[in-house]
Amino acid sequence: MPHPSLDLVEFIETKILPQYQQFDRAHNMEHVTRVIRNSLQLAQQTGADVDMVYAIAAYHDLGLSGPRAIHHLTSGKILISDARLRRWFSPEQLRLMKEAVEDHRASASRAPRSIYGKIVAEADRDLEPATVIRRTIQFGLANYAQLDREGHWNRLLEHLDEKYSARGYIHLWISGSQNERWLNELRQLIEHPDQLRPLFLRLYQEETAK
Repeated sequence: MPHPSLDLVEFIETKILPQYQQFDRAHNMEHVTRVIRNSLQLAQQTGADVDMVYAIAAYHDLGLSGPRAIHHLTSGKILISDARLRRWFSPEQLRLMKEAVEDHRASASRAPRSIYGKIVAEADRDLEPATVIRRTIQFGLANYAQLDREGHWNRLLEHLDEKYSARGYIHLWISGSQNERWLNELRQLIEHPDQLRPLFLRLYQEETAK
């Protein structure tokens, strides 16, 4: 796997990544490090600039410090206004990076404007079925504390149908990816709730026992 510049890594690991500790479990340090790792693999696959891909992944969710609905736009503003990045990137590179962060959101109806947006959008989607279900449960527990177990089950079904089903709004932008295979598995579970239910019960129990 390609490696970004050591001084850029040092800056991001000390000044940027710790900010993720304030976010919910679905968007914490574990999440951002996974997005970075996925992004670097896709950079190797596509030949994209490794430093750009790395920084985009590191900044992509910083906007969660504000309203969630516009976090992708806020993240782009945070990136473009961080003068420290000029040490590594030209104004044109920074513009592409800002657009990539803005374009990473799963609900975006149009394709990302560049390969960099496609990479971070793809890297942000860990569609391994158990991971998707666990993150949905985690978000529900953090934001809908009033729901009981059956309430979280119904919320999971609704969310999976809206986002991941064949009718859902998710788009994959790089074909032949691991996510494409996982999405097909997830759609099988969505179509067969009797197979999904035991997985939900196990993960719900694990998350509520923490």
